[in-house]
Amino acid sequence: MKEEFVIIDTQDGSHSIFSPTFGVTYHSKYGAIQESQHVFIEAGLYEAGLHKKDLSILGIGFGTGLNALMTSIEASRRNLNITYTGVENFPVPVQEAVQLNYPEVLKVPEYRPLFEKMHQMEWGKQEVLSTNFQFQKLQQTFQSLHFEQKFDLIYFDAFAPSAQPELWEEDVLSIMYEALMEDGLLVTYCAKGAVKRSLKSLGFTIEALKGPPGKREMTRAKKAKVK
Repeated sequence: MKEEFVIIDTQDGSHSIFSPTFGVTYHSKYGAIQESQHVFIEAGLYEAGLHKKDLSILGIGFGTGLNALMTSIEASRRNLNITYTGVENFPVPVQEAVQLNYPEVLKVPEYRPLFEKMHQMEWGKQEVLSTNFQFQKLQQTFQSLHFEQKFDLIYFDAFAPSAQPELWEEDVLSIMYEALMEDGLLVTYCAKGAVKRSLKSLGFTIEALKGPPGKREMTRAKKAKVK
């Protein structure tokens, strides 16, 4: 049976989508944009961009495209050159995705064509979407990922462990570790103890940071340099 994706409003006025299959929303009910700004842009992109202007980012998963959109905006604002790979095994249908109000709530309506292009473009094909932003998306399971290239930053934005616990287990997290460059960062809204212990056992250095609205903590993990 085909899943019915339901667009909902969050408290900051931005949309999210409810997934009946997994019983969860793609973003925090307290504010989709607020959550992405706090977890992925401020704790992730700003930190990774302190010492590098050329960044490669892996988005796990692509979902509504909000994280990718906000990253493309920041690439231009901060004069960063970003190559972004978004991974999603259960794509949001294009007809629902293009109804999402992110460019308007972010007050960048000029980014609507870029946002819609991300959803409409072919899977597995990299395209230059703006002067500062190259993008591709992959439709596959997280467990099957393998990259020859290494990333500076991973946005780990899978559905919560309560909905898809298998995505937070050590086999998937080890793929994330291998995909990162030395000193690379992984950021996630999740602060569950078992997840942090798994990250630490793989060789990450863990920081517990203040969470976005509605969450006490979030996690930033750094891949240590090999001595």
